[in-house]
Amino acid sequence: MAGQTNDRMEGARPATVAVLDVGKTNVKFNAATASGAILETLSIPNPVSQDGPWKHHDLRALSGWVFDTLAYLARRHPLSTFVSSGHGSGGVLVGSDPDDDDGTALPMIDYEQALPDEIRERYTPLAGSFFDRGSAMMHGATHQARQMFWMQQTEPWAFARAYWFLGVPQYWAWRLSGVAVSEATVLGAQSHLWNVAEKHWSPIVRSQGWENLLPPFAKAWEAVGTIRPALVKRYGLPGEMKVLAGIHDSSANFYRYQAAGFDDATVVSTGTWIVALSGKTPLIRLNEHRGMTCNSDVHGRPVGGALTMGGREFTHIAGRDADRPNADAALIRQMIAQGTMALPSFGDDDGLFPGSAGKGHITGPQPVDAAERKALAVLYTALLTIECLDALGSSGRVILDGSFLRDPLYAALVAALRPQGDPVSNLDTYGVASGAALLARHGTRAARAAIALEKPPIFQHPPAELPAYVRRWQAVARQSADANFNALHKRSIQ
Repeated sequence: MAGQTNDRMEGARPATVAVLDVGKTNVKFNAATASGAILETLSIPNPVSQDGPWKHHDLRALSGWVFDTLAYLARRHPLSTFVSSGHGSGGVLVGSDPDDDDGTALPMIDYEQALPDEIRERYTPLAGSFFDRGSAMMHGATHQARQMFWMQQTEPWAFARAYWFLGVPQYWAWRLSGVAVSEATVLGAQSHLWNVAEKHWSPIVRSQGWENLLPPFAKAWEAVGTIRPALVKRYGLPGEMKVLAGIHDSSANFYRYQAAGFDDATVVSTGTWIVALSGKTPLIRLNEHRGMTCNSDVHGRPVGGALTMGGREFTHIAGRDADRPNADAALIRQMIAQGTMALPSFGDDDGLFPGSAGKGHITGPQPVDAAERKALAVLYTALLTIECLDALGSSGRVILDGSFLRDPLYAALVAALRPQGDPVSNLDTYGVASGAALLARHGTRAARAAIALEKPPIFQHPPAELPAYVRRWQAVARQSADANFNALHKRSIQ
């Protein structure tokens, strides 16, 4: 059982909240205080199987680990509340019995695999407007509605026998409590099922007859039940433990700052994705062709988003040495001075630049070794972050957090590239779990949640070419994206 114990014990406060954080790549179980301090974390890779009609997450294998780990943590901490967070690109079609194997009616689709051409072509005209979808049509099987359509068309008999379609956090709430609910932040994370702006189901729900598969809404912080007696007996779990409805992972991180009083800030979470969220971006500004989204906060209010797979882009440039020591500031200055640029997009997602998927390339003198590739990758992801902020029209405080901050030059570059803003950093890498844990006291918290923010390091001795470099990078990246978009649009109307 892989794990770690954190040394920030927050005085004598015990861990009372169990937080299951289901990411695309890894799954983490955390013991947390109700004020968001993470005291212990256990993790495993999120298992994927190639069997069946599509590549899928192995929920059968994961289930044993989840229940065993919850029992283990409950023996070590006085846990009284369970809450799950999870990525928004996964949904689970389940049957009537959470004890029937893993409870699924069909395997949970791995969203990164390619969609069959016929399914993609038939799905597109059914998906509705931008606000019905909350995003552009993204790569693979990303959207929950697209996964449902694939299941329905490929396995109609199994689909017809299903009881519920649940977001990842709500699946685990159902497995533990037996109660099925829908939740706004998960359905507002590009599911293509819920129109956040107008607060109604998207047209595809009615046209495909899915209304009865989507359970009633609950707030992320609401207790939907307690641990089922069968699990209490089998695993020795606390029978009185409350099970909350659960929350989308990036929305949990955003909620952490809302609970701390930073409602006006733009929050930039970094990891596999760079996700910038702002509750102040006007809906009219959202542009689906620029990687922008209409998300939901825990209250169901629209939140403007801009996202790109920054972590994957970083790895494409840095290569196998992505985990080598931090980038060298001198080499970043060298990349800028000599005009070496990484231009989007290296992965299979367009991100902020329509039509750019798979067209990423490096111009100017090429990096000659791993250290130069790492320097260029950090510079490139800082530029992508600025592009997200510009897209949202962010002009005030920006809070940077997530795994990119392990390299101090990332935050230093963002601050240097955006001198007109007010960037701050949070070096805590447990933002999703902390935000989810704070749900346990939603509405009863006596004061704002505490959070440690600091000014980013200073990018020392920026080269004189920096402003011109940024303008050039933006001009080339955006010009190429505009040309791609115009070509795609022209083909679509012919």
